[in-house]
Amino acid sequence: MSLLPQATIADVASFAPQPAALSSQPAGFAVAGLPVDFEIAAPQHIATGTLFELPVTVRFTAEDIVIAPGDGSTLSVTGNARTPASHIYRSRGSFVATATVRYRAEVDLGRGWRPVAGLLDIPTAGYPIEVLEARGTLVDRACNEPPSGPGC
Repeated sequence: MSLLPQATIADVASFAPQPAALSSQPAGFAVAGLPVDFEIAAPQHIATGTLFELPVTVRFTAEDIVIAPGDGSTLSVTGNARTPASHIYRSRGSFVATATVRYRAEVDLGRGWRPVAGLLDIPTAGYPIEVLEARGTLVDRACNEPPSGPGC
């Protein structure tokens, strides 16, 4: 039986990682009807300090990431490395995407790692994305055919 106190997720919240940054490929843009890849890096985070007047090491590992592209949908991905997730916007417009990284925590009060119950949600800042519309155009000839077509 351990006489060490059991840490809660609220106890370790002050040791949490800074919010991760959400990005996309292509950066800040998408084409309606075509996939855009969202990316977020959520590496493992280790912090040290004092908890219950004892020296402590706290380890946070991303359990999952929930991405909200800004159009009312959500994407869930599992992982703790640079995680890509594809999304297709159905219409053009300006959107603000966000993500929430859900971390599980473990503490070491000098006697080995002990899991902490619950998950700690760390939201990202908003990421603006402009969704454009692509239109095809019929031309007389392709640009690589002599004589080249209009607009070449």
